[in-house]
Amino acid sequence: MRLRYAKRGPLRFTSHRDFARAFERALRRAGVPMAYSQGFTPHPKISYASAAPTGVASEAEYLEIGLRETVDPGALRAALDAALSPGLDVLHAVAATGGSLVDRIEAAHWRIELPGVDPHVLGAAVTAFTAADEILVERMTKQGRRTFDARAAVISINVIMSDETPSEAVAVPCAILELVVRQVTPAVRPDDVLSGLRVVADLEPPVSPRVTRLAQGTLTAQGAIADPLDAGRDGAVIGGC
Repeated sequence: MRLRYAKRGPLRFTSHRDFARAFERALRRAGVPMAYSQGFTPHPKISYASAAPTGVASEAEYLEIGLRETVDPGALRAALDAALSPGLDVLHAVAATGGSLVDRIEAAHWRIELPGVDPHVLGAAVTAFTAADEILVERMTKQGRRTFDARAAVISINVIMSDETPSEAVAVPCAILELVVRQVTPAVRPDDVLSGLRVVADLEPPVSPRVTRLAQGTLTAQGAIADPLDAGRDGAVIGGC
């Protein structure tokens, strides 16, 4: 069974390890007939796909679970959603079809709110970013500090003009950036793109940005993103930029 879930509000600060523990407790509380691995220390068969970094909200997280018996997807979704804390919300459940779930995730659509940044200043920085052929940034990884290109993976990057005041950013300008980033190795994250904007335009947000993953899945020819739970059946589009 494949699930789509969201991390919202304060629960965006839940680490992947903490979510995994909470999800296993939810499986037990919901009485889900889990399949387990073999060996001396059996574990429930759960496979996560491209989890969002700690502190990042998401409307499109995915995982796959193995079951001992057939269950109704709607009932499973409702039972797991009730067993998890509000803010960790199970949105959809479908029976797994052929192929790997990970192979159905080619790109992600991100929204970055930048309180204290003027949208016109951000627009000029984005123009410089898109004009560059290569933008090298550094990040500490599990393999140590690495330098990689933050530009090549970015399929589209746009400043969103809005009269709303996102994230309770009262009485200050708040620029909004939306981007679609291709899944590559090493992964290019929103903070890497912000580092790239710093490199090309000296853009330095005065406060921490608020990042939300809106979608991830298969890229369509129009640059939109098809939900990996539905792409094999009806090509439902869940995001784009």
